[in-house]
Order: sequence, then structure tokens, then C-alpha cells
Amino acid sequence: EVQLVESGGGLVQAGGSLRLSCAASGFTFDDYVIGWFRQAPGKEREGISCFSKSDGITYYAGSVRDRFTISSDNAKNTVYLQMNSLNSEDTAVYYCAAKKSYTGYGCLRRYNYNYWGQGTQVTVSS
Repeated sequence: EVQLVESGGGLVQAGGSLRLSCAASGFTFDDYVIGWFRQAPGKEREGISCFSKSDGITYYAGSVRDRFTISSDNAKNTVYLQMNSLNSEDTAVYYCAAKKSYTGYGCLRRYNYNYWGQGTQVTVSS
């Protein structure tokens, strides 16, 4: 079975950093697209970063570009999201997700992601 488990969330001061982890089991990253999404209270879930190993495509939402970095450790089957220069607008529940695809084109959209983690809360104090 395919499972995704997020960790690393918590409370952080504005301007600080956090690193989120997404541990995957039941599949390898080959031929899968991995995405990070977040949902703040009263707002829709939005894609913030995603990548495809097969074609080397990586995307970032404009709100996090130059502050967040997505990476992976294939030996540990884990995806990371390094978050720097956090501000209050980054407060949300963060989710990792996966879909079987051979291209990362359009991977910031939540459609066709059929595997999701449980989410981890990130709270940034202002």
C-alpha cells in the first residue's frame, strides 16, 4: 500500500525557518510526481511546490518562490520542504501528496493526486 506521512510542523517566529518531511512507503519516486500543498482557515487548498523526478520539472508558487526549497532523499524515500523567511501568511496545514505521472507539468494543481498525507500544522507568530 502507498502511504505518506508528514512531520516537522510547529510554532515559529516570523523570519524563522522550518523543514517539513514527507516519508513515503509502498512506492518509489520514479514515475511519480510529488507535491506540497497547504490550506489556511477559510481558504482553498493550494499547491506551493512540486517536482517530477522523471523529467526534472520543479515548480514553486509565486508566494513561496525564493523562500522555499523542495528536495528528496531517495535512499530514505523522503521528500523535504525547507521553508525560510516565514511570515504570518504561511500559517496553514501543510500536506504532501503523490500521483503516478511521467511529467510534472501542471503539478501545482491538486487534480489527480490520489495519495495524501495527514497534514502537519505550521503556525508563524507575527
